[in-house]
Amino acid sequence: METNRLIGRKEECERLTRCLNEIDAQLVILYGRRRVGKTYLINRFFEGKFDFRFTGIFEEVKAVQLKNFTNELSRQTGIQYDVPKNWTDAFGLLRTYLENLPKENKKIVFFDEMPWMDTKNSGFLSAFEWFWNDWGSTCDNLVFIVCGSATSWMSEKIANNKGGLFNRQTCSIYLKPFNLSEVEKYLESRQIYWSRYDIAQCYMIMGGIPFYLRLLDPKYDFNVNIDRLFFKLKGELWNEFNHLYQTLFSNSEKYIQIVETIEKKKSGLTRTEISDKTGIATNGKLTKMLNDLVDSGFLRKYPFYDKKKKETIYQVSDYYTLFYLRFIKDNYGKDEHAWSNMNDNPKRRAWAGLTFEQLCKDHINEIKQKLGISGVLSETSTWYIKGSQSDMEDSKGAQIDMVIDRRDHVVNLCEIKFSVNEFEIDKNYDMAIRNKIEAFNHNTNCRKTIQVTMITTYGIKNNKYRGIVGKEVVLDDLFHSI
Repeated sequence: METNRLIGRKEECERLTRCLNEIDAQLVILYGRRRVGKTYLINRFFEGKFDFRFTGIFEEVKAVQLKNFTNELSRQTGIQYDVPKNWTDAFGLLRTYLENLPKENKKIVFFDEMPWMDTKNSGFLSAFEWFWNDWGSTCDNLVFIVCGSATSWMSEKIANNKGGLFNRQTCSIYLKPFNLSEVEKYLESRQIYWSRYDIAQCYMIMGGIPFYLRLLDPKYDFNVNIDRLFFKLKGELWNEFNHLYQTLFSNSEKYIQIVETIEKKKSGLTRTEISDKTGIATNGKLTKMLNDLVDSGFLRKYPFYDKKKKETIYQVSDYYTLFYLRFIKDNYGKDEHAWSNMNDNPKRRAWAGLTFEQLCKDHINEIKQKLGISGVLSETSTWYIKGSQSDMEDSKGAQIDMVIDRRDHVVNLCEIKFSVNEFEIDKNYDMAIRNKIEAFNHNTNCRKTIQVTMITTYGIKNNKYRGIVGKEVVLDDLFHSI
């Protein structure tokens, strides 16, 4: 299979290879955030091997979907078919075609953007269930790959189907964005050689989304690329936000409202707080929307240290969304060189500090590797307390950027700082850290060993206050692939 043009995706390719080598029929589910490279992975891995390949069309009616299906089947077989009246007949045509292929060969079928085929009252899903249960699952040399960006649909209708497809999939792959190491390799493959500081900033804008990274032009530096893609009139990513949500969620306005509400709070919001601020009742509807946003990679469910499950914090985890809401939504078209012009702007520095925390949470495995605790069972969480909630005298409240609670009776309290040079701990910051430790111990009754951990871009300046830090992680450590 053709994999030499792929960056990363080693585990996914190994899993697909195992599916090909199985002696039983394989129903392969591939899902993940829109633009993350699902179609590219399948096309490269199975290049030239498809027996049938079909892609759904966004917001098209059943008749159009069926016509396109028939055209593709006619092109593949050289036989001119009449457009079937329904999906049951369409899958009947597909079955007949596949049955006539040489029995000794693997039959590889790929349905891309399957959620878009399941239009209202189309009968698509029940027809697919019939096709798979009646014949596909019995065809030992069939590999049927289904793919879709509407992760919530893929999860509910296929992966966790409670009806005819219950427990039918043989392989489920959630395709994650690139990590920092993979982004660096991808950029180098496109002749883009930036410092790791700039690559980190790029990641904090685009995440590890290959489609966005592909738009970067090696002729320009980091700042100019961002201006051209986001701030230039009709730049290629200026209107991606609405398109992104509209293609995934039928009532996208409510989903956007939830995301915008959570984005305004640095530490995130609980389900109850989201309901209070949006006016959406705390019922099954809100639960479904939150789960959809988590499944699609836009939100992260983050536990609150030493609290019950109901205190789970929801945080915006999609970098593009964060950047759009912070810089593009209300400023588009005002300055085509906005990003370059705010190189040392307080608003940009504040954004970098907050988003670097997000980047660290997404590279927790690399952080644990640097700390030497990869094999130690641990839970990563957040913790904060308002001054009014603390029973300490004269408490002004406290917040820990990231807590790593370890089974070996150690807790890493992580302070995360994004700076252009070595970070200097002065007298005031030293006192702030000590106050955080005291507040944490007092309000959580923690009896484990506390280890202050600093995660910075270029390390900590060596001075008399540095001794408070027990462990240190720098940006380069986040580029070390696991």
